[in-house]
Amino acid sequence: MEYGKITDKILQELIAVCGASHVFTSREAIADYAHDYTEDLKFYPEVVVKPITAEEISQILIICNRERIPATPRGAGTGLSGGALPVFGGVLISMERFNKILEIDERNLQATVEPGVINQVFQDAVIEKGLFYPPDPASRGSCFLGGNLAECAGGPKAVKYGVTKDYVLNTEVVLPTGEIIWTGANVLKNATGYNLTQLLIGSEGTLGIITKIVFRLIPYPQQNLLLLVPFQSAEKACEAVSAVFRAGITPSAMEFMERDAIDYVKKYVDVHLPVPDDIKAHLIIEVDGNDLDALFKDCEKITEVMNAYGASEVLFADTAQQKAELWKMRRATGEAVKSHSIYKEEDTVVPRAELPVLLRGVKEIGAKYGFRSVCYGHAGDGNLHVNIIKEDMSDEDWNTKVPIGIREIFELCVRLGGTISGEHGIGLVQKDYMTIAFNPVQIALQKGIKQLFDPKNILNPGKIFN
Repeated sequence: MEYGKITDKILQELIAVCGASHVFTSREAIADYAHDYTEDLKFYPEVVVKPITAEEISQILIICNRERIPATPRGAGTGLSGGALPVFGGVLISMERFNKILEIDERNLQATVEPGVINQVFQDAVIEKGLFYPPDPASRGSCFLGGNLAECAGGPKAVKYGVTKDYVLNTEVVLPTGEIIWTGANVLKNATGYNLTQLLIGSEGTLGIITKIVFRLIPYPQQNLLLLVPFQSAEKACEAVSAVFRAGITPSAMEFMERDAIDYVKKYVDVHLPVPDDIKAHLIIEVDGNDLDALFKDCEKITEVMNAYGASEVLFADTAQQKAELWKMRRATGEAVKSHSIYKEEDTVVPRAELPVLLRGVKEIGAKYGFRSVCYGHAGDGNLHVNIIKEDMSDEDWNTKVPIGIREIFELCVRLGGTISGEHGIGLVQKDYMTIAFNPVQIALQKGIKQLFDPKNILNPGKIFN
């Protein structure tokens, strides 16, 4: 497909919309917008614009649609699938000035925010009101809520509380053709027409640009207990996961880290966690609520389950500092692995009882194609992050054998009843694998939706589908 280029005339139009101080074209000024957290990929836009209202975005998209110029929306740039990379150049629309919490409605347990608000800033603001917004990806200290909607982000709390889509009631969206619409209503039940709100969530910025979000909130749980459970077998740790739920317990978090992941983190951040040589994996398990006695009883049941699956010892985090250290370790895992070597991160997900089979299969496939993987993730959801490490692999093997191995890992996921991404999205780097998860009819339906929203294919082109 042929796209238009930014001419001086178009540049002056963009300046007229956003102001000269919010339009950038120099290589130095746009360098940070050429990459995200996905591997080492770089794609430079022709121009970066920083609008502040939905009306400004509307005018920008009308220009892009008229001239057939690609427009790529971008949040904080913490994505792991290349979803915010301007692969065809054009205009990159940064949402960083959309950074206001517009209202926290304590009567209705709702909040209206702009998409450039940082996840943790929003969480802290509602906690001050005794309310809770649970989705908490590892990058919560820097990622934008708009990006969380684009990828339907999850995080550790998803096992009990659900993912981003479970908290979005309504969105204001600018369509690729420039129209501004609301997708739903600010109500808990809505059976009126197609659910456009849920369609936009997880669409990775390909159908519209979200400019306001209405979230539902829940009361904040006042108590939590945190357990660290070491295992001499990573597969046994995975087997124990589904057994906890079968015992009638739903933890507020249940995270898996194999030995290599723990070792990388200990080199990367200052955490005090002695790990005996025979320990091959840990589970981090949290329970929360308002009745401390009930939580201790839950922990007793969890301990019984862990012991039945060969846990070495169940350790309590006795202080707030110990809890913070364990979460610091878990949240730093991705960056710790990334700092060690060139890597590819795959976001696999299967029904939680199939997690041991997935882990064993990943290791067998790695041995078959000569690569090493470091695995960790949201065990309670069956969501295993598989980091494939280059280390001393030759470039030829990295570029030829690893993609074949990744394809086999994804085929295993689908055979087990899972799919190829749990929370990172498809974006740029996973689109070649979409035919594993969907048949031609399913892909045609999705492409038809894209065509309806974006007939000239200008909004975040090159993502999700080839």
